[in-house]
Amino acid sequence: MDWLTGAAAWLTPEEWQAVRLSLAVALRAVIFGLPPAVLVAWLLARYRFPGQALLDAFVHLPLVMPPVVVGWLLLVTFGVRGPIGSLLNDWFGIRLVFNTSGASLATAVMSFPLIVRAVWLSIDGVDRGLEAAARTLGAGPIDRFVTITLPLIAPGILSGAITAFAAGLGEFGAVITFASNIPGQTQTLPLAIYAATQTPGGEATAAKLAAISFALAIAGLLLAEAAGRRMQVLLGRTAR
Repeated sequence: MDWLTGAAAWLTPEEWQAVRLSLAVALRAVIFGLPPAVLVAWLLARYRFPGQALLDAFVHLPLVMPPVVVGWLLLVTFGVRGPIGSLLNDWFGIRLVFNTSGASLATAVMSFPLIVRAVWLSIDGVDRGLEAAARTLGAGPIDRFVTITLPLIAPGILSGAITAFAAGLGEFGAVITFASNIPGQTQTLPLAIYAATQTPGGEATAAKLAAISFALAIAGLLLAEAAGRRMQVLLGRTAR
């Protein structure tokens, strides 16, 4: 991609490292967050059970809570002295706090509701008559989901994943609270911009990084819109 090559030439190695780290962190957050997000969206859209409203509220908490609070909760839970973090560290040698994996976890938590919401809306839009017809023809639950439901909700999954990726590129509060601001490990693009604004004479660096961040955000949103429309066209052709 020519624009990436041009950006690499325009930025210093340290600045380009922050851009690459942001892309890697956001991508990992979407990859690991997408399967559970689809499962949760399916449960909320298709089933009624005790505590459903509580689960719905819990899933969407990152959208309304300050990101710093989310990062602090992750630190309390997944830190080396936290109930889960201590077990991961003692049993498996996995340490999430203050490293790239922790930045990905914080980003995944913050972007998780975006995927759930997009998939949930797609599931609500599926004609259940198609699934009922497939059931009368002998299709089991897995067959119905793979052959009927999944293709129909694919645009929502794709749009939600791309939107979450774009949002993950700009995550700041949860990442800096849980993973800190360590160059080369957790210093993503927003954190690098923040560091530049705190450095005397760093206005030019901050402006360059902000321009890259703006371009990535616009590209992500446009891609999500285009991908959703393209999938709808393909599904329409398949239906005919």
